[in-house]
Amino acid sequence: MQNNTFSTLFVGQNLIRLSAVDSTNNFLKLMVSNSEPLPEGTVIMADDQFAGRGQQNNVWHSRAGLNLTFSIFLRPFFLLPSNQFMLNIAVSTAINKALELFLPEGVKVKWPNDIFFGDRKLGGVLIENSLQGNLIKTSIIGIGINVNQRDFNVKKVGAAISMCEILQQDVDLVKLLSEICLQMEQQYFLLKACNYDVLFREYLDRLYRFEQKALYKDDNGIFEGKIVDVSSNGQLTIAAGGQNRNYNFKEVEFIF
Repeated sequence: MQNNTFSTLFVGQNLIRLSAVDSTNNFLKLMVSNSEPLPEGTVIMADDQFAGRGQQNNVWHSRAGLNLTFSIFLRPFFLLPSNQFMLNIAVSTAINKALELFLPEGVKVKWPNDIFFGDRKLGGVLIENSLQGNLIKTSIIGIGINVNQRDFNVKKVGAAISMCEILQQDVDLVKLLSEICLQMEQQYFLLKACNYDVLFREYLDRLYRFEQKALYKDDNGIFEGKIVDVSSNGQLTIAAGGQNRNYNFKEVEFIF
């Protein structure tokens, strides 16, 4: 385990880089429960995360040393549990804005927080909140970005893609991490200031398939619709057949 000074106030000058760990989120949770109070913004970065998790306990596959896998520790006590999706908006928008500095046009946020380039998955986010009464006591934000891995094997839409496949050159992982944290700091300040309108606008501006006709699948089958909104509690609104349909996470599937 290696400690480094990190050049952003957001991470509290505290970056811990691990050679290998099952999950950076799990590692941070152990630190929170077993040690002195952690500074807000502590970052755990792993060269090899061999049991990374995505939403709904999906497995995140990543080759050692080639991709960016890290977690950030926050204390968003100012955020009510009813508004916790705003943290998701701030995080996914920050990642998107950072990647826009490295990649050509085409980076989007696929609801709720996957990162896409074109029609292929570039990264994902897992946010785990701990509640205390009517407050969010802590948040652990796990982020995985496909950076320098080239052998995903599958080249179909919806499948994985990496930054080096897009750019045809490798990307410095620490430089990318630094930029993501800087963008995260800016979005987190907006969140603290309750600038929800700004956060929503930036999120919708970067939302994959927003205001575009596409195919989806719900319990009633495949249908054509158009994403028209996302609510403050994270519900996706799709206009289809002359009416708006509202979906929680995992209630609707994107058809590629």
